[in-house]
Amino acid sequence: MKKVVFDNLEIYFEGEIYNLSHFGYEDEHQLIKDFFIKYGEAFVKKLDGIFAFTIYDSYKKEYFLARDRFGNIPLFYAIYEDKLYFSTSIKELNNEFKSSLIFNKIALSKYMQYLSTFGEDSFYKDIFKLEEASYLVFSDSKLNIRKYHKINTYKAINDEKQALATLEELLYDSIGKRLNKLSGTLLSGGIDSSLISSIYTKISGKKIDTFSVGYEDYKNYCELRFAKKLSNHINSNHYEVIIDKKTYIDNFYSTLNSFDEPHADSASIPLNILLKSFKELGITKLLSGEGADELFLGYNSYSKYLEYYKFKDSLSSEQSLFLNEIISALQNNTKESEYLRRVVKDQNIYNSFGEVFNDIQKRRLFVNVPTFKLEKAKKDPIDWMSYIDIKLWVANPVLTKVYNISKLNNLEIHTPFLDNSILDFAFSIDNSIKKGDTNKYLLKKIAEKYIPKDLILRTKKGFNSPFNEWIHEEFGKLIIETILNVNKETKFFNEEYLKHIYGLSLDGKFKQHLYSLFVFSLWYKKEYLN
Repeated sequence: MKKVVFDNLEIYFEGEIYNLSHFGYEDEHQLIKDFFIKYGEAFVKKLDGIFAFTIYDSYKKEYFLARDRFGNIPLFYAIYEDKLYFSTSIKELNNEFKSSLIFNKIALSKYMQYLSTFGEDSFYKDIFKLEEASYLVFSDSKLNIRKYHKINTYKAINDEKQALATLEELLYDSIGKRLNKLSGTLLSGGIDSSLISSIYTKISGKKIDTFSVGYEDYKNYCELRFAKKLSNHINSNHYEVIIDKKTYIDNFYSTLNSFDEPHADSASIPLNILLKSFKELGITKLLSGEGADELFLGYNSYSKYLEYYKFKDSLSSEQSLFLNEIISALQNNTKESEYLRRVVKDQNIYNSFGEVFNDIQKRRLFVNVPTFKLEKAKKDPIDWMSYIDIKLWVANPVLTKVYNISKLNNLEIHTPFLDNSILDFAFSIDNSIKKGDTNKYLLKKIAEKYIPKDLILRTKKGFNSPFNEWIHEEFGKLIIETILNVNKETKFFNEEYLKHIYGLSLDGKFKQHLYSLFVFSLWYKKEYLN
């Protein structure tokens, strides 16, 4: 965080405020200082951008910390001997005060279920994370945290033509405000990145740079041909990186060690290799498509979950009672049986796109399950799925990965779909219009103007990689030996279930479960056992 001092105010800032020039400013620190003096704590609502900052008033001995609405940049803090310490890095915090480094089991429980911890919990009991869309005030040894923005699901848009026209206009505006010092786009060949690349080309009026990643030997994970087709369509300068097992393994430990905490999004390593490969090109800033799936119902699984919600609504009270009596006999360690159990037990059917270990699996995994509460689901399942995925999945595993890997390579990744105006607008659209007759209905309709039809109609694959195949080929039994050896020290997990998961992963099943356990065990061994 860059520090600038104005009389009694010390301002520490990292990020970019997109509406800086709208207010007549050229420097973020100056704007923050002036707006804080003029508007007080409420000024943060006026900011549009990606940011984490701290204001320290040396007269009042008061701290004010804030993060942007989506949580693009982390901000950790700790209170030690009545003093507040803060940083975008836990490692830096650990260097500034005497952390007890006491392990936080709640964070482990969250991580195992959702790929990373979330909320205020870090993996250390005395270090906390300020949540997205929040600000913190610390004064006279008192801590006060408030949300400055909450998602509003009131439906104001009931006309499809209006929804499409406004959304397209907002996309142009969102991409346009991010063009400063822009080097190009990350292009997968999917609708999100293709639409961003196409609109960026239109706005800039020039030949843009596009960057894609593929895999040697495992062609079923490789989507380079689709990215290449879009590149030819918009006439971009296209760059490809083909990853083989050696390159993946060579970057495995260094990528994991760059995170402050265990982070189980397997896309981190391919992303790091991709960004590292283009350093010599002088890249400083890229656009990427995160957020589109969550805001516009892009995941194929959403439609499946909606069927469970329909089924729940169709049950009579007698049918519900009957199913409640027999549900335990129907449990078979599959996601489907877990969703049915949630229907019968009247629990949240959908918890997050990033959910790995579900409740039943966690009971088998942990010797004693560390428990935490999730929000009560919103009444409308479409609103709920988008809301919880923005809040839990995007704000934590996704944006932590994007921030950490981009910073590791000294560049910035900006996400036009994660825009304040697009967020508000997406939730204001009537859900029947948003759902349409296919996943990502509205974006596909807009994409018809910009993208070849076969790219729009192709089956969504996501950013997958042969991580399971490669770690098994490279590490073999060392994976389960590492997990079991760490567990002998911690006694967190049931050993037989660990072995069971390892066995399943050899057949390509439960591979994310194993990866999460392996990544955690490597981190714990490094932090606590070496």
